[in-house]
Amino acid sequence: MSTVAPPSSGVSREDLDRLAEHWGERPSVRSWFSTIDHKRIGRRYLVTAGLFFVLAGLSALLMRTQLARPEAGILSPREYNQLFTMHGTAMIFLFATPMLFGFGNFLVPLMIGSRDMAFPKLNALGYWIFLFAGLFMWASLPFGAAPNNGWFAYAPLSQEQHNPGLHMDVYALGLLFLGISTTASSINFIVTALKLRAPGMSLNRVPLFVWAIVATAFMVIFALPALNADNAMLFLDRRFGTHFFDPSAGGNVLLWQHLFWIFGHPDVYIIVMPALGIVSAVLPAFTRRGVVGYPLIVLSIVAISIISFGVWVHHMFATGLPQLSYSFFSAASSIITIPSGIQIFAWLATMLLGRLVVRVPLLFLIGFIVTFVLGGFTGAMFALTAFDQQVTDSYFVVAHFHYVLIGGAVFPMLAGLYYWLPKITGRMYHERLGRWAFWLVFAGMHVTFFPMHLYGLFGMPRRVYTYRGDLGWDGWNLLSTAGSYLLALGLLLVLVGVVHALRRGRPAPADPWGGDTLEWSTSSPPEPYNFPVVPRVHSLHPVWDERTAESTGPGATEDRILSDGRRTVFTSELDARYERAVRMPEASLQPLVLATALLVLFTALLLGWYPLAGLAVVAVAATVAVWAWPPRWADEAAA
Repeated sequence: MSTVAPPSSGVSREDLDRLAEHWGERPSVRSWFSTIDHKRIGRRYLVTAGLFFVLAGLSALLMRTQLARPEAGILSPREYNQLFTMHGTAMIFLFATPMLFGFGNFLVPLMIGSRDMAFPKLNALGYWIFLFAGLFMWASLPFGAAPNNGWFAYAPLSQEQHNPGLHMDVYALGLLFLGISTTASSINFIVTALKLRAPGMSLNRVPLFVWAIVATAFMVIFALPALNADNAMLFLDRRFGTHFFDPSAGGNVLLWQHLFWIFGHPDVYIIVMPALGIVSAVLPAFTRRGVVGYPLIVLSIVAISIISFGVWVHHMFATGLPQLSYSFFSAASSIITIPSGIQIFAWLATMLLGRLVVRVPLLFLIGFIVTFVLGGFTGAMFALTAFDQQVTDSYFVVAHFHYVLIGGAVFPMLAGLYYWLPKITGRMYHERLGRWAFWLVFAGMHVTFFPMHLYGLFGMPRRVYTYRGDLGWDGWNLLSTAGSYLLALGLLLVLVGVVHALRRGRPAPADPWGGDTLEWSTSSPPEPYNFPVVPRVHSLHPVWDERTAESTGPGATEDRILSDGRRTVFTSELDARYERAVRMPEASLQPLVLATALLVLFTALLLGWYPLAGLAVVAVAATVAVWAWPPRWADEAAA
């Protein structure tokens, strides 16, 4: 196994100085607000999503404490409903997808040999909107106006006559606001992966993590409009008296569920897919070989992305829809387990045929496989209509989706965090502390959620804030609550490990693991320009490939050094043939200004200050016009 030589071997000191001048950002307050560097934005996504995860986790601890004993009075029904809704909403919309997009922001340009995302200013806008939308929703909690109807917000309980106040207005407007960020980020990932790959990185050499991110982005583009339409109709019903979900006026309450789950089930894979990509990215470094079955994994990623849009009704098996329709969705829900199983067997084969190096990232990958397979097994059970109708709205469902989302998303996230922490921070983590964190998280997760299968089967319904003591659920609930504190302790140790690495970790080499993708050919952390020489890729494992190493050596040509400005390379979509060099935009305050104008718009709509909302629309339009005004170098511009 060879390693790519430092790219600077083919670049003069004058070229390096020019690259640093064009791509570097002097530390200042203005730079902090105006940065468009994908690495800084990726780190911000990770930190911000982590903070929202902490808030959602504390909400979960309060709920578990309330449920530890029968008829406890720690939380009132009103408080429980708001914490319950904000926990689910934040975990799904403000943590899982943004955290994985944070990994994508930092890693995708590095993995494909680019110097930035295709649309750097749009990338910055996506982050600011994500931050403001999260604050918009969480700020409602101290005022007792937080969303309170569950993260799925079923009508008619979300209608004004059943749920007065601002609660569900915050939900509808907050998710509409956030949807702008998610859509912008998805477009950016797709264009970046198609047009900014290093020369030679044809589609059969694209890293599996990048495949997963692009598939996720396409799913977002097709799934999110249904959720946006749902939330827009809910807001119009509540605020302006329309009747989309009012049966007495010709509306339909099931319309909400159809639109929500047309988004909601692909969203499970929108969350899990990048995490599966992390598994495929991390595994080669700790098995000392490439992942088995690369073409099959790519096909499974594409198959999951398509089939996931045809299974939404399995969330509605108890709603009284025609029985015949259930059979089609039951079949699709069973079929989608096949491509997922292909990936599991590919990873197991990789571990069997490779030479395992047991470090903390690999431990989290093994924990992921165990937990995700168990969650997938109960998911296949839900594909059976008769079983689903028996356990619907019970804690069995809660157990299942936590096994899938914690096992399928959080465990890979933690594996990725430990794996790429040296690259992101330039510091190594403490191995023993990481191992303690793994075992506490793994044990705490199973102690918390496995008993839920049992007391779900024993009849405990979801979404209850208390229960009687003579139902036989109290012991199981106490065990789950104890497990939740164990899980929280493990996650706290993860945070302690990150802080320890930042403050006391030893400096990280460029490639501490022997990884195979291009980010490991850069310094730790990478320079602002990522690559002094845009590499020419000759292999699926470019860092293990000698010809790719030679492409960054003394023979590197000017069309791949590009030191005369902020420029990167455009290549063809399929086989990554060199097309031209394109100029990238400078740092700008426009993304922050536009996001602030949108924040004012949504806040004004929430509070009913419609003249202010009109002024905010004007500010949004003016900012977009300035943004879109052609620059002097319009023929080379990247927005």
